[in-house]
Amino acid sequence: MSDSSRDTAEGAGWGAAERGTYRALVPARTEQLSWLSPKTLWAARNGVLASLFGDPTGRTRARWAAQRAAAGAPADKVVRRDDPDRFSFLVIGDTGEGDEPQYAVVPGLLKEGRDTRFAVLASDVIYPVGSADDYGDKFFRPYRDYPAPIYAIPGNHDWYEDLGGFMRVFCDDAPPLPPEPAARPLTGAWLRSLLWHRARPDDGRHLDEARKLRSAPGQQAVQPGPYWAIDAGPLRIVGIDTGLLGTVDAEQGAWLREVSRGPRPKILVTGSPLYVDGEHHPCAIEGGGTVDDIVRDPAHRYVAAIGGDIHNYQRYPVEVGGRTIQYVVAGGGGAFMHATHTIPRVSVAGVTEDDFRCYPLRGDSLAFYSGLYGRRLRLRRFFTLTQDEATAVVTERLGVRPGRAPATAARVTRRTRLVAGLLGTGRRPDRRRRFRLPVRKLYTQVFSPGSATYSPPFFKCFLRLDVTPDAVRLRCHAATGNRAQEVDPPVEDEVTIPLG
Repeated sequence: MSDSSRDTAEGAGWGAAERGTYRALVPARTEQLSWLSPKTLWAARNGVLASLFGDPTGRTRARWAAQRAAAGAPADKVVRRDDPDRFSFLVIGDTGEGDEPQYAVVPGLLKEGRDTRFAVLASDVIYPVGSADDYGDKFFRPYRDYPAPIYAIPGNHDWYEDLGGFMRVFCDDAPPLPPEPAARPLTGAWLRSLLWHRARPDDGRHLDEARKLRSAPGQQAVQPGPYWAIDAGPLRIVGIDTGLLGTVDAEQGAWLREVSRGPRPKILVTGSPLYVDGEHHPCAIEGGGTVDDIVRDPAHRYVAAIGGDIHNYQRYPVEVGGRTIQYVVAGGGGAFMHATHTIPRVSVAGVTEDDFRCYPLRGDSLAFYSGLYGRRLRLRRFFTLTQDEATAVVTERLGVRPGRAPATAARVTRRTRLVAGLLGTGRRPDRRRRFRLPVRKLYTQVFSPGSATYSPPFFKCFLRLDVTPDAVRLRCHAATGNRAQEVDPPVEDEVTIPLG
């Protein structure tokens, strides 16, 4: 097995390594999506409109569910497969920017996933707004050689055109919804409707041609709607749709309670992680209760909850009533990298820093961003930190053990401390500051979306889950963009989850 980022800097993708073969897969004309472009931000405005004038997602989702039921989808929204008691599947989160970082994941994914029974895309299948005509280069082409079915749950970006593209691709070419009645003038709903982004009338004209890239019988999958359950071997996988704002409507909440009953072990896949960046986000259900209430109920037998939306890997083993539930963030499937060096020292729900895992390591994340902003601001000598310098200053600020033993002893200087602070490196919770800039929030909302680069290391990842009647082995595999990690994708984290 090849070195991981926890072993060596080369295992993380640093150094003068040979570039991977993924570049041969990338289309000749590739869009380099800019999240700082006014055009992109304007197209993706529906999330802001929903937060200001009311979120119509639940009502629209219910209409999609009713349409699928009328078309013959199972009332319980359960896909019943014939998988054996021992099988494997993949989980890939936040994939579809359609550029080099997404395609860099493909060679390792095909190698590690060649014997898997299916894959699940966890959130944000297509950026920026889920258009049907973007599926060609951002879904069908990258996964054309994956031989098994692919199921998906939508993320907020898939909802920016009312989920039309997603439903056409994953739900038996569902026809467009009829328009809703006009809202009363001068109401919030009326203002929202005036500004609401909608799909082009001719969107999807290239979809039939794109489907030919994944047309083999063994690749086909039809799911009951944007939320579903899959019975596979001894396991039930439950996928929920958290819409534009990371919440669940009452109808889906009632379904989730019903489908979670019974003794079968379960894994939740959600568009919004329940634990992320050292914080608990239980995910509210309209009418009362939370998704995490359902996950924690021992009668429901959830063993893990995997969420996308945040573009890195994190794992929190939370003790609940004498058992451990693995809460995982798995959003590193292709989109820009969300920083991990901004995560403070972890202490949440009994999970300490010693229990917590993330990829990329915080030191690698800080080194990546210091180099990026050194280049952009033309201040390389000031901003750029070596991997060992970044690891040393993160270790000092958080008071934690380094994720990787440094190759050379690096001294923490005033400059490295200042750069780490400017770039939002987390601090110990017991360290007080009179003035606190909202750097973590800025990194998530502004700096990270502008961090896409097109040369390794990319710090992407995917999950392989190996299921037996007794346990699930979950492994996080890295994709750096270098040839060495394509040939033998390193394991950045591994945990065995009992099903008993």
